[in-house]
Amino acid sequence: MFFPAVARPGLVRLVLRSRVVRVCDSRGADVASEQERDIGKLMVLRAGRVEDVAGGPVPYRLIDAAGAEVPAVTEFLRDLMACDCSPATLRSYAYELLGWLRFLHAVAVAWDRATRTEARDYALWLAQAPKQPRRRRQDAPAPGAVNRVTGKTYPAGTYAIATRRHARAVIHAFYEYNRGQHGRPLVNPFPAARGVAGERVNAHRNPMQPWRRPGRAPYQPKVPRRVPRAIPDQRFNELFAALPSHRDRALLAFWISTGARAQELLTVIRSRIDPADQLIGVIRKGSRVLQMLPASADAFVWLRLYQHELEGKIPDGPQEPVWRALRRPHQPMTYDAARMMFLRAQDTLGSNWSLHDLRHSAAYRMVSDPHMSLVDIQWVLGHAHLATTELYLTPNPDELVERLLAHHKRQAEAAAVPPLPAPGYRPEVLQAMFGDLPITGQVTP
Repeated sequence: MFFPAVARPGLVRLVLRSRVVRVCDSRGADVASEQERDIGKLMVLRAGRVEDVAGGPVPYRLIDAAGAEVPAVTEFLRDLMACDCSPATLRSYAYELLGWLRFLHAVAVAWDRATRTEARDYALWLAQAPKQPRRRRQDAPAPGAVNRVTGKTYPAGTYAIATRRHARAVIHAFYEYNRGQHGRPLVNPFPAARGVAGERVNAHRNPMQPWRRPGRAPYQPKVPRRVPRAIPDQRFNELFAALPSHRDRALLAFWISTGARAQELLTVIRSRIDPADQLIGVIRKGSRVLQMLPASADAFVWLRLYQHELEGKIPDGPQEPVWRALRRPHQPMTYDAARMMFLRAQDTLGSNWSLHDLRHSAAYRMVSDPHMSLVDIQWVLGHAHLATTELYLTPNPDELVERLLAHHKRQAEAAAVPPLPAPGYRPEVLQAMFGDLPITGQVTP
């Protein structure tokens, strides 16, 4: 079937043939409906920035390549702030949107004119784009290399799968907010996962039927199933012995005994320490509520030794932070400073464990204790869902390797022992019949 059209030079007509729409010129030749971009040669400039806003309702704002504030992003961040999102969440959302606007600036497309084509190309570009290089030591391992001690890979030169998934989720939420508030753009470049006939999965679910698993959203990278890694006890003792100060030993003792996140412990103030009951109060990451966590007695001993070193050198008010730099002017300790301290202690071991691995190690230690229930561990770790705590029921890869090697050793030792004769035969009768002939069928010399 042909749409009626007059054959004139340069006239474009639509051809519908077998339910496939093609764009043809007057001579019947196909015309490309979209321009293919060479993602490998695309130059995305580091234009624009994220600025801190002091004293405003929104702590951050996004500045585009022209040096102007992006009102749509500011309004979106303002809505997130009203939804009680933390400033750290707003900061990460602002930087993800900055990367998206930089890509759109490189392809000369306005943010409210972006289509699935730009979303597809951005997903392709983000998968192969190199990260900004950082200063590295000459003896530093290559990006993506595997550590021989821990078995963990070093950060690769490209963006990780978790980073790409987070970027997609942020951009999707940004467009959904603008579509709901202003009705534009009409189409979200990164649509959500849909069910049958374009309906949202489980939107009108019958309570008598089971939940359906939603499909993977378009341009959503597949995430591999990761098993939390724990630091073996022997390696932890070596790492603890390599720490140079009482402050560092106190930090590791609290991390490994409470299972608190690194930032949760670093923001503890002096009034939230109760040595008599061996409790320390942390502000939880998700709920931002105060929770008193029990810690080991050794942790409080190292804490007292650290406080004795700085006694009289730092303020001792109840609202003062506990962890401070050991050098003047004794500023409050930041996450980056704690991470560098932990990495320097591992130089002699040649390992690359992270601060979050201490939380995993604490969880595995509690799971291996038969007197600790899974609900108890969920409360200590501050997990909102029990399914998150159940991840630690998976065997630790290092411990699993040790158990398998021990299994192979037992099998080899069992094979070296000659089998006994069947029950019911007297040994002297077997000796008279076969002599020194063993069961293997070979005569002994």
